[in-house]
Amino acid sequence: MNQPLLSVRNLKTYFHLDEGVVKAVDGVTFDVFPGQVVGIVGESGCGKSVTIKSVLRIVPPPGRLDGGEMLYRPQKQAGYEGLRPDGAIDLATLDERGKQMRALRGSEIALIPQEPMASFSPVHTIGNQLIEAIRLHQPISKQDAWQLAVERMHEVGVPSPEQRMNAYSWELSGGLRQRAMIAMALSCSPSLLIADEPTTAIDVTTQAQVLTLLKGLQASHQMAIIFITHDLGVIAQMADWVVVMYLGRVMEQGPADDIFHNPQHPYTRALLESIPTVHSASRTFLPTIAGSIPHPFNRPPGCPYYPRCVEFMAGACDQRTPALQPIGQRQFVSCFLHHDVADE
Repeated sequence: MNQPLLSVRNLKTYFHLDEGVVKAVDGVTFDVFPGQVVGIVGESGCGKSVTIKSVLRIVPPPGRLDGGEMLYRPQKQAGYEGLRPDGAIDLATLDERGKQMRALRGSEIALIPQEPMASFSPVHTIGNQLIEAIRLHQPISKQDAWQLAVERMHEVGVPSPEQRMNAYSWELSGGLRQRAMIAMALSCSPSLLIADEPTTAIDVTTQAQVLTLLKGLQASHQMAIIFITHDLGVIAQMADWVVVMYLGRVMEQGPADDIFHNPQHPYTRALLESIPTVHSASRTFLPTIAGSIPHPFNRPPGCPYYPRCVEFMAGACDQRTPALQPIGQRQFVSCFLHHDVADE
């Protein structure tokens, strides 16, 4: 636990379009330690999914990395080229189609995509796709791969896994498809699992089952998880460390208890106040965040949140961009309410 499994430092991912440059990820920094669950939360369009696609080096063109480091420490094998003295490899320097990056994807770092229906091939059986993923990273026979795939399907709670191996994705319910996708992600026992809003397209009952399943698998496999969602309730249930993003930047990060019980950034407080609780007064409107996320081609100067902030300070927030700085022992906040403009 002394060294992070993944260290993202000042990551920048921009989309260069004819109309202008979209700064989807603009200087994101966070760490993921072994066995830790890191939740990344924010409104739609804040750059959550692009951040994890950058880590996996699967950002579609015209998007590209424009700066920063993504230091990953392989847990399964050595022998990677470009390893630093501390055993880390910078994913930003690897060829996204190269042998090393392909070896890391699936084996060391696995992804549960947002929509499993669009991720499974509709013309191949679930079993064939699981076996292909396993044999791509492990030198085992097809029969052994079949047995391992059945074990993974059973582990994630798929009933009659031997029969489901011969089914196509469109023959399964949404909950079973999600479980099959989790089985594929776990097929090679990754050290880091990235879950990109895995409960978005399923009903509430199945959502609770999937969250319980992921929590149990994380404990049994001792793997780290990056959990992407806009649902703060899910983050409260799953995450140890929370990263709050807005317009491609980190507004605040810290332990989940501190973020929920002692939020320091106005944006974090506004998000939490907009959630209904059992103590909310009846027949009253929930607080909302005024305005909307700015157009990507018309980003405000200074702090990206200042046009919607109720604690906006003229001459500071609209002129300078606050850096992510520590507050106390564990929290980090990007806000001039907590550090002077001169500190920039």
